[in-house]
Amino acid sequence: PSFGFLFDIDGVLVRGRTPIPAARAAFRKLVNPQGQFLVPVVFVTNAGDCLRQKKAEQLSHLLGVPISQDQVMMSHSPLRMFKRYHEKCVLVSGQGPLLDIAQDLGFCQPITIDTLREKRPLLDAVDHDRRPNVLVTVVLFGEPVRWETSLQLIIDVLLTSGYPGNPYGQESYPHLPVLACNMDLMWVAEAQSPRFGHGTFMVCLENIYKKITGKDLKYEALMGKPSRLTYQYAEHLIRAQALQRSWDQPIQTLYAPGPGWESELATAAAARCSSVLVCTGVYDPHREVALPSRDSITQNVFHGHRDFSFDPALVEPDHIVPDVDAAVDLVFQLENFAP
Repeated sequence: PSFGFLFDIDGVLVRGRTPIPAARAAFRKLVNPQGQFLVPVVFVTNAGDCLRQKKAEQLSHLLGVPISQDQVMMSHSPLRMFKRYHEKCVLVSGQGPLLDIAQDLGFCQPITIDTLREKRPLLDAVDHDRRPNVLVTVVLFGEPVRWETSLQLIIDVLLTSGYPGNPYGQESYPHLPVLACNMDLMWVAEAQSPRFGHGTFMVCLENIYKKITGKDLKYEALMGKPSRLTYQYAEHLIRAQALQRSWDQPIQTLYAPGPGWESELATAAAARCSSVLVCTGVYDPHREVALPSRDSITQNVFHGHRDFSFDPALVEPDHIVPDVDAAVDLVFQLENFAP
């Protein structure tokens, strides 16, 4: 094959914990009788609450095909490349086994919000043995459970240059590096309407920081769909699969079935990356928002992150299909590929 798939998960293959019926049909077409994939496949999800191995096991069960952790890219997977922070003490925010996730990515000194909260009453400016290590980086894996606690303590860390418990300082700008994974404003689960995602938490953090300081919160890096870094890392995983299977033909095209990606889709070596929008997720082809103007202008609402400029050319998908099974059929037809 000269092409590969970058599959989103939520709204494409599952809704919450419920498989979308078309997903199993689609993946029966992508494997041979021995369960080997006929084309390179990577699952690109903005989820960040578990290890890759657990997500691979979940997908294997849901889709009925064997999937390895090397085929799974979580929103935090590119953090493996940020080695300059791996030896530093970092504050991690999100859900799931955060310490296991952080250590699996290479971080040697992660501290969770809960740990910081528990130690905070014991902070003592004189007894340094009872103080946590100075925090030098903040890593946002995903939305936490108790937003108010996480928002408060992250602001404390940023405004004290890593010494929470100290008074806020005027010299704390530019603030400590912030690495953020998953910018989804909303995502689709079993509920009829989309649910708040990590992007909504980030909107809260950004606005609280600016309201207090009058300055913009800055990110050292943004990863997860639709960042350029994420697609380049996903392409690396696709090429690793092709190399492992001894497929010599270069991967020229990547197809990305998703529920509504703003298609940055810049790749390092592939000739092109084609977005295939499915209608089983957040995307509603009939929804437009009327703006209060004399001319009754209508436009689609931009749900992207603050730091991504709105470019209509990047939001338009190359193809629109009903579901992921139709997406696979379309790609096989476009590539003249007969399994």
